[in-house]
Amino acid sequence: MQDVTTVELRPEAGAGSTGSSDILPPVVVIRPTRTQSTTPLRHRLPAAARQSIGAGMRMLGEEADHGRLLLFSPVFLGAGAAFWFVAASDFPLVASLLCLLVLTIAVLIAGRSRAAMRAMLLAPALFACGMLCAHFESWRASTVILDSSVTTTVTGRVERREGNGHGRWRYILAVTGTEAPELKRPPGRITAIVRGADTPFEIGDLITGRARLTPPAGPALPELNDFSFGAYFDGIGANGFFYGAPEKDLEAGPQAARSTSEALLEWLYRLRSSIGDRIRSILPGDTGAFAAALVTDERRAISNATTEALRQSGLAHIVAISGLNMALSAGIFFVGFRMLLSLFPGVAQAYSTKKIAASGALIAVTAYYLISGFGVSAERAFIMMAIMLVAVFFDRPSISLRNVVLSALVIIAISPSEVLGPSFQMSFAATLALVSGYQLWKDRRVRENALLKLPVFRPILAVAGFFGGVFLTSLIGGFSTALFSIEHFHRLTAYGLPANLATMPIISFIVMPAGLLAMLLMPFGLDAPLWKVVGVGLDLVIAVAKTVSGWGGDIGIGRMPAWYFAVAVAGFLLLTLLRTRLRHIGTSIIAASTFIVLVLPVPRPPDLVISEDGSLVAVVATAVIASNRENPPDFIFDQWQRALVLPTHFPPKMLDGPAVPPEGDDRRVRLSRDQQNEARAAMRAAVAGSEANRFSCVKKAWCTSRLGNGHVVAVIDNAAYLGPACDAADIVVTSVRLRFNSCRSGATLFTGETLRRTGSVELRLADAGLEVATAFETLSRPWMRHRAYDWRSNSFAESGLSNVSDSGE
Repeated sequence: MQDVTTVELRPEAGAGSTGSSDILPPVVVIRPTRTQSTTPLRHRLPAAARQSIGAGMRMLGEEADHGRLLLFSPVFLGAGAAFWFVAASDFPLVASLLCLLVLTIAVLIAGRSRAAMRAMLLAPALFACGMLCAHFESWRASTVILDSSVTTTVTGRVERREGNGHGRWRYILAVTGTEAPELKRPPGRITAIVRGADTPFEIGDLITGRARLTPPAGPALPELNDFSFGAYFDGIGANGFFYGAPEKDLEAGPQAARSTSEALLEWLYRLRSSIGDRIRSILPGDTGAFAAALVTDERRAISNATTEALRQSGLAHIVAISGLNMALSAGIFFVGFRMLLSLFPGVAQAYSTKKIAASGALIAVTAYYLISGFGVSAERAFIMMAIMLVAVFFDRPSISLRNVVLSALVIIAISPSEVLGPSFQMSFAATLALVSGYQLWKDRRVRENALLKLPVFRPILAVAGFFGGVFLTSLIGGFSTALFSIEHFHRLTAYGLPANLATMPIISFIVMPAGLLAMLLMPFGLDAPLWKVVGVGLDLVIAVAKTVSGWGGDIGIGRMPAWYFAVAVAGFLLLTLLRTRLRHIGTSIIAASTFIVLVLPVPRPPDLVISEDGSLVAVVATAVIASNRENPPDFIFDQWQRALVLPTHFPPKMLDGPAVPPEGDDRRVRLSRDQQNEARAAMRAAVAGSEANRFSCVKKAWCTSRLGNGHVVAVIDNAAYLGPACDAADIVVTSVRLRFNSCRSGATLFTGETLRRTGSVELRLADAGLEVATAFETLSRPWMRHRAYDWRSNSFAESGLSNVSDSGE
């Protein structure tokens, strides 16, 4: 409400007065009522709220003054790349370029005078730049992936090799030809296992042999890791094995000329392989394989038992060439070289021994990276260490978040696909957390104690400082990577802290110094005694790993809701990248999202899971998973058990069933009417006589299972039994690639052909009907397109299947 007052104005007598009695028109004056306040909103807030807003604005200003907003640049760049990769289809390149151009112009116009607007525009510009980096990497890779499994004669040149210590060698081959049959879309590069060869083939050899090739695996379940994605960007188009030992092709014609970079890479891989062979020849068994893995990243020779012990004890990070290995090698070389230079007073007085030592350490870590196999963890660690050592040349701080951010920007720009991988995420998560923790520790307030300065306490403080540093490092590293371990591996390690406390002194004071000296002396043939010292240290590490893994502590978590990972990562980034108390917003986000996940009801697990080729099917019950295979393949089945948290496995009950039809192509063999009736009766009897949620199988023929709600599932290994299965079951699964996708009886049918297009499948049986979740909705992305290829027409087609089978008779 407002008060309206009319005021009559008269001219005053005096100068300017005409003496006229004319009255000026009245002026209306509007006055606010007492109930209406003109006080600004911020002044009407409670005092506590005004203080909080003011403190928040001051902290934001402090973050900006310290350049912390710049630290989020790789976050937006990586988010743009991740968004491009997880999208359902490619984005138009021209539209992305125009978007980036407009945003870049807007940033330049904003200038430095409008810092807030400039920061708001930089975020979407970096996001668009990340999308373009992803698009460019996908175009650059252009890997041809095999469309379906095939047996053919392969000829290829050995690019890399890695042995497992038991006569099996894994080769990466550049394919030069295929025959019998000749593939219309041959992959350019494959991995192949060779068994039984008398001597391993050398890098550069051209070999020929009969091989079974399969496309890289897709997700074992919807929302799990797609291995074909990584294979596409690694340039691997197929995996397989040779039937018997291949032969070295001595009659091959002249090979195409290779570029200088290809020749240099071949030389590096040959050097890497020879170093690994040398180490394993001195140190036998797992000890030698472990030592070779620390130098060359060749891990296949480590036994499964030792690998599992290292994983369960939280020591698997030692095997991977990562920040720990690079930091120790660079630090040992830096300190040792600087101490050596200090023995020469003339050099120490005339030159900066710190910068000379940094140059030597940079050369050392570069050599280490070149022989390490170029893994993403080694790449990240090398870039990080290189930036830290180069910072010494310019008298800049070596350990800082800016260096971490710079290395992240370089890796995302070069290999944006790594953003979605566990290696990149866990490496940078641990590094971010450790550097942030170091900054907080360095900026802490220290109360000096004169008693602790006495000489008698110095050795005690040194030992306490070392173990305290190991404790904090292990604690921070373990907590920072826990989120990513849950997301990618669906498990946590409970006893990683004591295992790391026991092994880090061994690695730091025995293994890495002796290994560095051994590598320096290897060209002179004087390295054997030092490798023996390394072996003693690694034997102790393996003993600790096996002891700690015997305590248990491998906690299965299972799949988390999709939103949780994104929200928790956002909180983690706020916690580690901010320096003021605003970082605790990240702590609150992590805590709140975790609490919500814990209190929300657990999502209903699937009733039935099917592998992407239809050869493995499992029924899911309470804490139990029952498969149609007595010995299911570990690669897929382990992922199922971890993702669904089902430790107990029920193998099928084997039956004596009808004879298998004559040998031949299963798609051409047909049963007689009597054989069909016999098979149909046997399936129904197996369903009626078996317990629920358990498979009953006839070897190389069929399996059936009755689910808890009464639905019947049939898995067909032989297509001749498809007709009886369609009559006896509600859901039929077969690995045979048929040209139809449904039964005449109305039963739901999954074939090798339909599963190739959908990937793995989860089924939930609800009152409203069958709920189906597939790994792939569309096949429009480059690393999925091979699933839509039809070799008969030599074209890509999303469909092409008939709706009804010809199984009914």
